[in-house]
Amino acid sequence: MSIDGDTSPASPAEPRQKLPGIVWVLSVIAVCVAVGFGIVAPALPVFARDFGVGVTAAGLVISMFAAMRMASAFGVGKLVDRLGARLVLGTGLVIVAVSSGLAGLSRNYLELLLLRGAGGIGSAMFSVAAASVMANRIPSEVRGRAMSVWSGSFLLGGVLGPVVGGPLTAISLRTPFFFYAGTLGVAAVVAFSALPHVPRVATTAEYDDVPAEGVREALRLPHFRVALLGSLTEGWSVATRSALVPLFVTEALLLSEAWSGYALAIAAAVNAAVLLPLGRWSDRRGRLGVVVIGGTAGACGMAALAAPPAMWLLVGAMALLGIGAAAQAVGPSAILGDVARGRRGSVIATYQVTGDAGTMIGPIVAGALADLFGFSAGFALTAAICVVPAVIAVPYMRAKRAGSTVSEEDGTMPA
Repeated sequence: MSIDGDTSPASPAEPRQKLPGIVWVLSVIAVCVAVGFGIVAPALPVFARDFGVGVTAAGLVISMFAAMRMASAFGVGKLVDRLGARLVLGTGLVIVAVSSGLAGLSRNYLELLLLRGAGGIGSAMFSVAAASVMANRIPSEVRGRAMSVWSGSFLLGGVLGPVVGGPLTAISLRTPFFFYAGTLGVAAVVAFSALPHVPRVATTAEYDDVPAEGVREALRLPHFRVALLGSLTEGWSVATRSALVPLFVTEALLLSEAWSGYALAIAAAVNAAVLLPLGRWSDRRGRLGVVVIGGTAGACGMAALAAPPAMWLLVGAMALLGIGAAAQAVGPSAILGDVARGRRGSVIATYQVTGDAGTMIGPIVAGALADLFGFSAGFALTAAICVVPAVIAVPYMRAKRAGSTVSEEDGTMPA
């Protein structure tokens, strides 16, 4: 295995390998999930407030979903090991579908809170199992492109969701939950009917070079540690961007709320434009280069927001953040696929928990700094967080170019 967890890059002269059909199946599922989530997410806190609770309690409904994802991730990893990815993935989608439909029928705040928690467990089942399929059934030579297509599917669904969700919310705040349940039901049907049976832990007959190890062994690999940091910073930066940029636009730049949407749309458009090129770069030139691009672009984008407010800086910052988010999604996840191939579900669960932790902690810490010292402080801290994986990845890239290797037993660099 190479220093950054992938096989030798394909030669530019070689014909491009087609993506396996399973990538497109997972992408259809991803679009269904993301469309539904994009519809229900804006309505959720408003629906919670209808039960007479405060803003904090309304936010807790969202946090409960993420908290249960984190709490159940390692148990889900063991389920994937025992039952296989298809059963766990499909069952997880059913759980989120049923809990979402019932949430639309909630009679009080407590019911809504508990049902969103159940949805978080189902979401963990889906995401861990889907990542397991990507790791075990996608060749390393095209894994970067596959991760780009998969990430792009979530992005497409996330863009379409609010477009559909507006009219549904106008009908009733409960309607989005039922629509979300329907899109998840479609995703579950696709999963059970189109996904092949995918056992999680590979036998030595399948992979002679990779034993059925867990996260303890994977943590010895420097490139896996870089991927975990990349997952943390992706969750931190994307969530902080979503939480602070709308407030920054209206309170610091003194622009209308519509400009908040324009700013986030710039980031999303750039993200979509560079996903596939970054996936090809990852497959041909190595994963760590993409990690460096992601960390550098993300840090520069956040640093631009930390500068004195200016419209041109906002536009440039959002473009850089779009590039950073795309690279942070592709590079670390491709490394995860290389490392997790044939290993236990705890490897993927650890990666997911790390990303979820960044998503939960980032907006809280950056928001607190913004309250105390201004927006610049929150953005500056996030910039420093973003650059960490890039800084750590650079020495490993240099060692690879020099022909060095990393010991998979202790993860140390040769002298």
